[in-house]
Amino acid sequence: MRPAPEFKSFFWGGFECASHRRNDGVRLDLLRSTAHDVHALADYVSLAEHGIVTVRDGVRWHLVESRPGRYDWTSVLPMLRAANACGVQVVWDLCHYGWPDHIDIWRPQFVEAFARFAAATAELVASETDETPVFTLINEISFWSWFGGEVGDIRPSTSGRGLELKHQLIRATIAATDAVRAVVPGARFITTDPLINVVSRLPERKDDAERHRLSQYQAFDMMTGELWPGLGGGQAYLDIVGLNYYSFNQWLIEGGELGPGDPAYRSLSDMFEEVYRRYNRPLVIAETGAEGDMRRPWLSFVADQAYRARAAGVPVEGLCLYPIVDYPGWSNDRHCETGLLGYPTEVRSGVVPPEPSRPIFHPLAEELALQRHRFEEPSECRPCARTTKDSLDTTSELVLMPQRAGRK
Repeated sequence: MRPAPEFKSFFWGGFECASHRRNDGVRLDLLRSTAHDVHALADYVSLAEHGIVTVRDGVRWHLVESRPGRYDWTSVLPMLRAANACGVQVVWDLCHYGWPDHIDIWRPQFVEAFARFAAATAELVASETDETPVFTLINEISFWSWFGGEVGDIRPSTSGRGLELKHQLIRATIAATDAVRAVVPGARFITTDPLINVVSRLPERKDDAERHRLSQYQAFDMMTGELWPGLGGGQAYLDIVGLNYYSFNQWLIEGGELGPGDPAYRSLSDMFEEVYRRYNRPLVIAETGAEGDMRRPWLSFVADQAYRARAAGVPVEGLCLYPIVDYPGWSNDRHCETGLLGYPTEVRSGVVPPEPSRPIFHPLAEELALQRHRFEEPSECRPCARTTKDSLDTTSELVLMPQRAGRK
């Protein structure tokens, strides 16, 4: 097993960076609608004050390559330089469900264009920092293949083509990995997908439930070449396994969610251990969180399970609170109260102040402080030096998880 890179903090903050088109044609851009794109420095500084100095953030491909083969980095450089200015480590998402309109996702052009874009992004990141870059190339391949290719709730908005989309996304990820490594040989990669458990109380459906549960591993197995080796996979393509876990990730195949009090509910620490034994790779909890008053107890629960897994020898190297900032829901713009940080003043009022003011959800901040002392050495529990804004120029058989869509 190749050790994980040295992440600057165990607890991460994840900025919702989905940028896909809905079926009505509206392009979402959650970095813009939460104002994180213009206030990245202030957001990073705020998180650092709570000991979070590793984050997940996004490069919006549709903005960078709005014209074929021409890259405009004005949407990226302010965030990249903001992170450098205050010592925050960023795991960059390069395709969070969105791609440029001029590219057909079903054609070889998509694979080729994404590989070129990934290489260009890696070159840019390497030119701005000496730190080892870490990327999530394509977010949640299994979920996207189901949500966009099988049931068509987001683009590419097709039904019955989920496995085909999954193959295409795997090809693109493999090609992009090669392209990035050609530019930055030491780059690291996190491949993310939901971690699920599916069971049945009906004896005649137990086999169906188990096939459904095991389908969560398809994308990882394609990356390693264990499944569909003609896609080009191999062991070197699966680096760090990112597991996304929410309260709705365990359910009955005949319908209904499972909660921790249900006898059929599976220990999360055991689920982490199964993934580790299967792939022998470092793990990170790449997304987890809850809404409203459940934010604090949910962090306590997941952190406890991560602690137990680590005590059993499972290398869980990070836990990402996601999203770390409140955001508007994908389909209805409802205020999703998921974050440590709330909406900035201008999102609520329409007026852009010189300094954004994001409210802090204090119960979550208190729980985070307690958990940091549990997971991090005292010397590591330190915020980065505060930096002022003025110091920068800020110009088939698929993973079926209908409950997942409800969070959006």
